[in-house]
Amino acid sequence: MKRNFIYIPAALLLLLTISCSNQNLELYKDRKPAFVAEEFFDGYLTAHGILKNRSGEVTRTFHATIDASWQEGVGTLKERFIFDDGEIQYRTWTLTPREHGGYHATAGDVVGTGIADTSGNAMNLNYVLRISYQGKPLDLSVDDWMYRVDDTTVINESVLSKWGFHVGTIQLAIVRHDHRQTALEKP
Repeated sequence: MKRNFIYIPAALLLLLTISCSNQNLELYKDRKPAFVAEEFFDGYLTAHGILKNRSGEVTRTFHATIDASWQEGVGTLKERFIFDDGEIQYRTWTLTPREHGGYHATAGDVVGTGIADTSGNAMNLNYVLRISYQGKPLDLSVDDWMYRVDDTTVINESVLSKWGFHVGTIQLAIVRHDHRQTALEKP
């Protein structure tokens, strides 16, 4: 019986270690095409995705439009999400270059400042997102990974967690369209 008490804490420690493990951005340093945020996030983009709960069940689907622009090195991404239940959400990201590369990322429903870094064809953005859950604010940590597939496509996966425990995943494809059009010009 005493032996079981030793295994339980060890198993819990291993589980926490695995659940808190992060990918290494440098693994993608030689992958092409390079993820240059100023190039990809420029003009009119669309996104189509799913939200999964912690069990992996798809609970919502959505599509979005993104109007992205850069002025004096600072990026603005105006997003409009339409969910399958009819809910519409808006978010405006501001990406400000950091002194030694990457970006500071802010938005109205982001707590504090997120940090974005790129390497090769990948971009990793970490931030805390404040959502409404059962009528109360809930802060979720987001580990957001984007992979540039080609000139017009990025595959995005965001892992949502609370207190280090996985609570959901968002997966989406982002497609860049003719940069001269804006999301405001589209229906």
